[in-house]
Amino acid sequence: MKRIYLDNAATTQCHPDVVLAMQPYFAEKYGNPSSLHFFGQETRAAVESAREKLAKLIGALPEEIVFTSGGTEADNFAIHGVLAANSKKGNHIITSAIEHHAILEPCEYLKKNGYDVTILPVDKFGLVDPQDVAKAITDKTVLVSIMHANNEMGTIEPIAEIAKITKEKGVYLHTDAVQTVGEIEVNVKEMGVDLLSLSGHKFYGPKGVGALYIRKGTRIAPFIRGGAQERNRRASTENVPGIVGMGVAAELSMKELPTRREHTEKLQKKLIKGIFDNIPEVILNGHPEKRLAKNVNISFRYIEGESILLNLDMEGVAASTGSACSSGTLEPSHVLLAIGLSHEISHGSIRFSIGQYNSDEEIDYLLDILPKIIQKLRSMSPLYEKS
Repeated sequence: MKRIYLDNAATTQCHPDVVLAMQPYFAEKYGNPSSLHFFGQETRAAVESAREKLAKLIGALPEEIVFTSGGTEADNFAIHGVLAANSKKGNHIITSAIEHHAILEPCEYLKKNGYDVTILPVDKFGLVDPQDVAKAITDKTVLVSIMHANNEMGTIEPIAEIAKITKEKGVYLHTDAVQTVGEIEVNVKEMGVDLLSLSGHKFYGPKGVGALYIRKGTRIAPFIRGGAQERNRRASTENVPGIVGMGVAAELSMKELPTRREHTEKLQKKLIKGIFDNIPEVILNGHPEKRLAKNVNISFRYIEGESILLNLDMEGVAASTGSACSSGTLEPSHVLLAIGLSHEISHGSIRFSIGQYNSDEEIDYLLDILPKIIQKLRSMSPLYEKS
């Protein structure tokens, strides 16, 4: 049976060069980077080299990069750290209805503990209106957090426009760029953000490592305490193999990004056209143009997304119904509800996410089996019979 992976927004395969680069740091070069002896200084040099590579990828200074355990920690660090360090200014945070749970759940926690949280709506394509941000800012606003691109639909947000507003108002701007770093050009200076979260396993690096960009001069308190690592900003012995791997992944992304994007755009267009040409009653979720090339999120009317997934899996194709971080719940996607889809249509949505290792032949295979699966499931659906 074929095995086709189309869930690259959830995680990506480690690039072979990344795996190779990490190997010595498990058993041969194992010193603690905080140690002063040779073994420690060897790994310290590797960590700092990776920091430089990652900083170069996003147009930052190396000292503006703080390594974390992943995107979720980076998001939490940005929110809790900035609010804690700026409590005298205010207790108000602004975010959007389509953020990842790594943003929404910390905001919900803060709301229960006396903070003021504004959750902005989005339009039918999932775009935040910069003017809504401007209207929501008060003299108590400390932080605005708007994702760079949505993890479920791929819609790319107008971060640079929002940054002009936050800068004028004297408010910090954080963006969750977990889906965009290594996928499209990301330059923190051009975007105008104060903080940016990223995760290594989204751009062919290892899991369990990420980073938070903190613009020089940004007031932020440590989120994890207990050591002087990362210039006293994030305690805990560094994940050296992961950091080295993410550094190599960043370096590879700089070299390969144009060819990767050309490849995924070609497959994306082929997949979208093939679905719309061969399957009726479908909806493309997200912005038709302002979207990541890897993302194809489709709603299939009258059937359940979980049923589609199971049938695809039996045919050897891996996809998802949305964010892998919330796949254990039966609730419809908060992202799709936010763009105005009904519960019924939201439940019938599938996210195919394309990566550099996918091929034309794999998309052909998917387009061969998918119409048959949809037809079979609709033939058993009482909703389809009534339509």
